Formats: sequence, C-alpha cells, structure tokens
Amino acid sequence: MFELIFLGTSASAPSVRRGLSAQVIKHDEHRFLLDCGEGTQRQILRSGIGFRGLSRILITHGHLDHILGLAGLFSTFTRWETMEQVEIFAGGWALERIHALLYDVRVIPKKFTAVEVKFTEVQPGTIIQEEDFSIEAFPVTHRGPDCYGYLFEERARRPFLVEKAEALSVPAGPARRDLVNGKSITLEDGREVKPDEVLGEETPGTKLVHTGDTGRTDNILEYARHADALVTEATYIEEEAEMAKDFHHLTAQQAADLAKKAEVNKLILTHISRRYRERDVRDEARAVFPNSIVARDFDVFQVKRGEVKKVVES
Repeated sequence: MFELIFLGTSASAPSVRRGLSAQVIKHDEHRFLLDCGEGTQRQILRSGIGFRGLSRILITHGHLDHILGLAGLFSTFTRWETMEQVEIFAGGWALERIHALLYDVRVIPKKFTAVEVKFTEVQPGTIIQEEDFSIEAFPVTHRGPDCYGYLFEERARRPFLVEKAEALSVPAGPARRDLVNGKSITLEDGREVKPDEVLGEETPGTKLVHTGDTGRTDNILEYARHADALVTEATYIEEEAEMAKDFHHLTAQQAADLAKKAEVNKLILTHISRRYRERDVRDEARAVFPNSIVARDFDVFQVKRGEVKKVVES
C-alpha cells in the first residue's frame, strides 16, 4: 500500500486555498517528497507529518513553482540539524537550477557539513529499488529539457494458501516464510514441500503513477496502464485547449481521456489553475472518466491494489 499526501495542488502560483506543487508518498517506513514548491515546509508542518524520514526528494522538472521550496526547506535543515543526508533525484537541467538555488545564493553555507546533499541525475528506468517496491522514472513532454514522471510499484506476489499448507502439515513460522520466499523446505517426517504447492498465481502489486506537468499523453500511456491511482495535472479546461497546447499542459478532458485509455482505477487531478472553479475541472473529467477527483491541499489517499480510499479530506 502507498499513502499519498497532497501538500500543494495549485498551478504556477499559489491561491488562498492551494499551495504550490508538493506531495509526500509513503510506503511502510519509506517517505518521499515529490516536488517542492514555495512554502512546502510550512505545508509539511500544517499536515502534521513532520520532516523525519524525508531524506529522498523526487523532482519532476526544474520550473520554479516545483523547486523554490527547497531553499526554505534546506535553510530549516541547516538550523535544526534534523537530517544527516538528503538525496535529490531530478533531470540534469533541474539539478543545475537546484544546485544554483541552494549554493550560489548560499542557502547552504559552503562550509556547512551537518547535512550532506547528494544530487542524483535521473535517467529513464528504475531509480530506486527496495525489497518490496520500486520507483521508475519516465520522460514526459513539457517546457524545457529533462522532465520526468514517476511510477511507484510494489513487487508482484504469489499469495500464500494457508489451507494447502495446513493440508501438508507445514508448521507456522520460518518454514512458511521460506516457502513464501521461493525456497523448498523439508518437514520433520522427511517430506519435501515446494513453493508451488502452497503458493497461488502471481498477482501484480499496487501501482501509483505521477506524471508531473506534461503536454502530451500518448508517450506516457503505457506507464499509466492499469495503475491503481493516476495523478496528473489538469491546468486547463477544454475551452482553452489551445492555450494548454501552447504552454504544454493538459486539460481535464485530456487527463481523463488518458485515464480511460490506460484503464486506471482512480484519476486524481492536481496542478489546478486559479482561473477555474474546482467543480468545472471535476465535471469535465468525470464526463469522460467517472472515477475522477480533484485533489485539495492536505487530502490523504491510501492506494491499494484495486482500491483508492481518501482517508483525510481537507
């Protein structure tokens, strides 16, 4: 299961109710900050999640409304000494801008060593591999180079069939754990039990896709396919589709069309312009893909295989 916490959902500039782009994605003890618009550290405090464990930051692209909050965040880190190392993942152009933001304006003093900042340049493919989930970066088309979306996916699993294990007298404990991990075991009476005897058919793990800002959907369709939750932008509505095209953004209708073609479970729209009412964005999307929702700051979603549940509503 992934938990998705929206800290900022506005496009380009903040509004009274919406901060700039930032989300936290959690999986068990792992926590990732995805984008860091201006004011993100205050949103983190308001959300109650705190800074602990936010040592890996994923940036979709280098536009200021997605990175300016890093200055304030690291300024706080240098004073509170709450983090020993922070790793920033981003495309090359974004990393150049972030490095200039943090060091050229001396947000982080050059002699300051309490926080080690590691810059990791993103390339298409798997960028983080944990025991039970992975994060893959995929290229998206927006203004400027090196723009990426991120695919979070749990490892596929074969369910343990308790009734079959009991029929074979497999004791609870390490023996069952070994079978789940693909190892054959030998029982006290000398019988060998193989994993295939007690494991079901492989089932895919939970899949969460965040596209970041993008002006096209055809090149990301395969990454989004069968996602449990697809998070994407809806900066415009269809009556201003030409403007969306000019600025390489999506309309709510285009986002919904992507969700429909990709056969996702839930579409969550973010990066909402102040020029529209929320219900206009929502209604345009639902006309194409009914299971659409517009995220608000501080909304929290639990994303499981086949189920997306809002657990905190702003």
